[in-house]
Amino acid sequence: MMTSLLEVKDLCLDYGAVRALNHVSLKVEENEIVAVLGANGAGKTSLLKAISGLVRPSEGSIHFKGDDLSRIQACSLASRGIAHVPEGRRVFSTLSVRENLLLGKYGVRNSREKADLDSLEERVYALFPILKDRRRQLAGTLSGGEQQMLAIGRALVSSPSLLLLDEPSLGLAPIIVQEIFGLIKKIHEEEKVAILLVEQNARKALKAASRAYILELGKMVVSGSSADLAQDPRVRAAYLGTKACRDRNGIPT
Repeated sequence: MMTSLLEVKDLCLDYGAVRALNHVSLKVEENEIVAVLGANGAGKTSLLKAISGLVRPSEGSIHFKGDDLSRIQACSLASRGIAHVPEGRRVFSTLSVRENLLLGKYGVRNSREKADLDSLEERVYALFPILKDRRRQLAGTLSGGEQQMLAIGRALVSSPSLLLLDEPSLGLAPIIVQEIFGLIKKIHEEEKVAILLVEQNARKALKAASRAYILELGKMVVSGSSADLAQDPRVRAAYLGTKACRDRNGIPT
């Protein structure tokens, strides 16, 4: 029986007396984009933190490539193929663009030849030419969209099998959001990487992903194909608006 790239099963996560995740289950297959939607406080960021080992769940399991992640230290996940782009970008503002990218190599530096890592850096520059132009510039002087590109590029330098993206459109102008989602599609197609996308912009997320899950107050309440969820009255009322226009695939535009 084939295993999923990522399988989260009956995951519970508590912050003291507060239950942030309540028996959450999801799967991500090889080279698939899966979206997790929900309002602020739904548990989306907590889910990604649990997957990447930044917080420990109180119940349930997380398996990646068949391995139980509860037995693996968070600092070793990059070398196993998981890269996490956190909410708010979290670039090192006093370091240059290139120095930020070099930090993305840190977790895999002992498992890859230098030439291979240098090639990965050049691939990031090919995806984000603006970063190559500004590789000596301090990251803190970049625009919000450029910092988001840098955060994603830093993750891609580790050549992940699974990319965890937490609110990539947060705080960005609409035209930049459009550009970022175009780049997400390009990364998926060219780098052949699976993506678990946490996002409040439901329209953009459903257009990018093949499947989606919806979290509400720590519980997974709806899941299915993006096209089906785009037509679900509950989803449209809560996240899309009942008068949203639709493209030929039924996804709201």
